[in-house]
Amino acid sequence: MTVLIRGLGLLVMLLGSRVLASEAAALDPQQSQVFRAWFVRIAQEQLTQGPSPRWYQQDCAGLVRFAANEALKVHDDKWLRSNGLSNRYLPPELQLSDAQRGLAQKWQQGGGDVGPYVNAIKLIQYNSHLIGRDLAQARPGDLMFFDQGDDQHLMIWMGRYVAYHTGTTTPTDNGMRSASLQQLMTWKDTRWIPDAANPNFIGVYRLNFLSQ
Repeated sequence: MTVLIRGLGLLVMLLGSRVLASEAAALDPQQSQVFRAWFVRIAQEQLTQGPSPRWYQQDCAGLVRFAANEALKVHDDKWLRSNGLSNRYLPPELQLSDAQRGLAQKWQQGGGDVGPYVNAIKLIQYNSHLIGRDLAQARPGDLMFFDQGDDQHLMIWMGRYVAYHTGTTTPTDNGMRSASLQQLMTWKDTRWIPDAANPNFIGVYRLNFLSQ
């Protein structure tokens, strides 16, 4: 019961915080769609190739920040080389203004402050809005937010599975994980099941600068 009350309390707080965020989406529908394609592709590369040496602060929120920042950049030959990507099967290039390209360096931190760093709770509280607690509502690039009491965790919905970073690394484990929806729904540790019946699953969230 205590976990349920805490989870519902956090949900109310996060719903209220939506009022504080800008209602005007920074990217139009077409830009949002292309951003999602790049965001998911960059997160996927961290799974298949291992975390990029250009990705600092490797944890669940760090993966979101890194993928968003890289998705908003110009993906020219220099960028491709630095990220170890070929130019095959890439999403179309994002046509953005300079202000839009800097969005992921200006995360809302609360109290009117902005900057390149936010943790998981602030990514949700100030930079995203609740879509719902039904995964059928999620689109690739949306975030799944879990509250485990003393710790909060983000997963990226990739379309058919989730990608996330555990927050820890060892010489033999880079911390990156993926799981299918079927695996998630049958997880032995029920705190991680993305179902409305789980009080630790707060819901699916969408970055505020996306218009869809």
